[in-house]
Amino acid sequence: MKQISFAQAEHQNKKKVTRRERFLAQMNSVVPWQKLIEVLSPSYFPNSAGKRGRPPMGLERMLRIYFLQQWYALADEALEDAIYDSQSMRDFVGIDLAVESVPDATTLLRFRHMLEKHELTQRIFEQINASMAEQGLFMREGTIVDATLIAAAPSTKNKARKRDPEMKQTRKGNQWYFGMKAHIGVDAVTGLTHSLVATSANVADVTMSDLLVRDDDQRIYGDAGYTGMWKHLGEEKGDRNSRCCVAAKRGSIKKMKDGPRKTLLQAIEKEKASIRAKVEHPFHVVKNLFGYKKARYKGLAKNQAQLFSLFGLANLVLARRCIGRADGISAS
Repeated sequence: MKQISFAQAEHQNKKKVTRRERFLAQMNSVVPWQKLIEVLSPSYFPNSAGKRGRPPMGLERMLRIYFLQQWYALADEALEDAIYDSQSMRDFVGIDLAVESVPDATTLLRFRHMLEKHELTQRIFEQINASMAEQGLFMREGTIVDATLIAAAPSTKNKARKRDPEMKQTRKGNQWYFGMKAHIGVDAVTGLTHSLVATSANVADVTMSDLLVRDDDQRIYGDAGYTGMWKHLGEEKGDRNSRCCVAAKRGSIKKMKDGPRKTLLQAIEKEKASIRAKVEHPFHVVKNLFGYKKARYKGLAKNQAQLFSLFGLANLVLARRCIGRADGISAS
């Protein structure tokens, strides 16, 4: 019989760290919990002090549960079940089932409605960004603007026998989509989202430019859909035309004859594309890592509220990568 040393046996008995445990540990370390609690506490059951009855659930615990819901794209009932089933989720929330139970789905629903009513998800987004700005992760040298389509349920099998009136239809290429758009402005250096607007799907990307650009941006980058963007920037934005760096329409360069001029323009467009690529990173995190590929609620207001939470949390994921790269550079 093969014998193993005590050290080998101890190593084999060590608990393997799962991907979920690793992710939650990383998020726990980068979320500015104390600052978020200070921002949200005035609106969280402000009249409960001194009243009889069961005290409200702790704000930090409810915030942790709400973040789990965004990270794993879970409905209220599914989230309650997931916390019961997952030890790593219970550890993240701080719940010991031997002492207490998981907040039920109704409690989670009321908390989410409170965030929506007081527009607190935007405060969460702003506070996360303020925390990262203190770490020097917003360079304020330029902004990349872009938008992504988010599908909504097209079914009319409801009481009203109608689709959501705030969602609209639009065509992209030869395919039609029904839903909304998330318009974002991201920092051109770090790729972190600093501005967000939700509209119906039929709103042209370029018309939202002014709401996504910072006053002190030196350059504004966009794809060909933002042609003529300078016309939509306010007068207070300064020299608007010289700051806009918009991709040329693909067909215009393709029609050109081969030669030095075409080669130069292709090189310029390639450089523009390499800068604009950063705007795809928040979309990737929200849609692929967080699983947000379809609007969960009816109406733009509720969905925009969720988008503020999603892109704020996506910034934490991306910021962790930025900090990791910076540590690697300093170490070398």
